[in-house]
Amino acid sequence: MGAIERGTVALIGVRRGDERRSADRLLERLLAYRIFPDEAGRMNVSLREAGGGLLLVPQFTLAADTHKGTRAGFSAAAAPEEARALFAYLVEQAHAGHEPVAAGEFGAEMQVELVNDGPVTFWLEARADCG
Repeated sequence: MGAIERGTVALIGVRRGDERRSADRLLERLLAYRIFPDEAGRMNVSLREAGGGLLLVPQFTLAADTHKGTRAGFSAAAAPEEARALFAYLVEQAHAGHEPVAAGEFGAEMQVELVNDGPVTFWLEARADCG
C-alpha cells in the first residue's frame, strides 16, 4: 500500500475539533522536527533536510481515552467522514510540500512494519489552538 526507505512513520489520529489548520501545523512539525543525527550524532537534522520519506498511517485508536477502566473509549475521535477528509487533506498537503510521501488507507486493516533506528518515538500534537 505504501512504503518508504529512511524517513519518518507518522501514525495519525484525528480528534473531534481537529481542522485543516491542525493538519497544516502537524505537517510542518513533521517536516521540521529535528530527529535525524547530524555529523556529531546529535538529533539536529529535520526530515526535510535529510530528504527522508514520510509515511502517513491513519490510526484512529490514538484518539482513545485510556485514563480509567480497562477498555478504551473513542468519544474524542472525529467522526469517520470528518477524519477521512482531514487525513486525505494531510496526505495531499504532504505530497505538495515534500517527497517522497506514502500513505496507508483510511479505515483499512493494515499491517505496519517499521525498523526503528534507535529508541526514538515522539508524540506530536498540533491542534490549531496549540503552538
